Amino acid sequence: MTYIRPTFRHPNLPKNKINYTKKDYEGALSTLCAGCGHDSISGAIIQACFELAIEPHRLAKLSGIGCSSKTPAYFLGNSHGFNSVHGRMPSVATGAYLANRDLVYFGVSGDGDSASIGMGQFVHAIRRNLNMTYIVMNNGCYGLTKGQDSATADAGSISKAGSTNLFNAIDLVGLGLELGATFIARSFSGDKTQLIPLIKAAMSHPGFALIDVISPCVTFNNNTGSTKSYDYVREHIEATSTIDFVPTMEEITTSYEEGDSKEVALHDGSVLNLQKLNQGWNPEDKLSAMIALQNAKTKGEILTGLIYIEPKTQSLHEVLGTCETPLNELKEDLLCPGQDALEALNQSLR
Repeated sequence: MTYIRPTFRHPNLPKNKINYTKKDYEGALSTLCAGCGHDSISGAIIQACFELAIEPHRLAKLSGIGCSSKTPAYFLGNSHGFNSVHGRMPSVATGAYLANRDLVYFGVSGDGDSASIGMGQFVHAIRRNLNMTYIVMNNGCYGLTKGQDSATADAGSISKAGSTNLFNAIDLVGLGLELGATFIARSFSGDKTQLIPLIKAAMSHPGFALIDVISPCVTFNNNTGSTKSYDYVREHIEATSTIDFVPTMEEITTSYEEGDSKEVALHDGSVLNLQKLNQGWNPEDKLSAMIALQNAKTKGEILTGLIYIEPKTQSLHEVLGTCETPLNELKEDLLCPGQDALEALNQSLR
């Protein structure tokens, strides 16, 4: 058995504006269980990067430990990659981002990786508004260690073994709102129509962009009684809106009645079209987002789509006032300007 993807592709595959095909964004063949929601997310990432026409060598993908953290091997095989220690991916991402601001940073984590051992790291990445897309592949269980409940398993949820979870779940979306994340969304691995534009918008956002993706574990958490199963999620989804991502070079048109749609302009000129909005919900109002989340929770629904966005925000480099040149490209004459420069600096502080 081989895990190397065949190299042959149809010679007439469509190409994006930089002359790449989807093949250029693929990775190795997946070794995850057949039907795993994580593979659908990997497919959505490939499609989003293809449509955004990102050069693969300009993207850095980082992960921790878990089924989710294996997936960077399955997409963008020509990108930079680092698989870190369990729960420590945000630290590695922070160091890499500070050293080289010119790369596009893409973090992949799981509910165990972010909501348990990596909670402290997750919290500080949000607090610092690290300019990265952070996807949590959330299945409510530890798939690598035989399906024990994770910290995102809902109270009362029944595992495949028949045990009932006694503890309240950690809601990463609600936590992200409370901590000040500037882009927050939730989606479902079985809904690529919603997930792909959300990933494209997150990658265009100048700050920490969190996407919590419910991704059922077909082996350990897809049973009756599980709130992370395919059937349960499909029966309880409540979408905030229909989402369309419009790149800056395309004409922006809206065909919906006034009050049924909203355009959110991103910093690079791209636009998120939010169509058929839920009544009383404004994605640029944090209180409105919190109320929408709480209402959905009270009704037992899973609120998906763009939950909250703060279009005008400062990334970590802007907060720290670092130079425009990536730190890993600074030459010795700038890093060590000499005694005269040091003396001038000391004089300015006296």
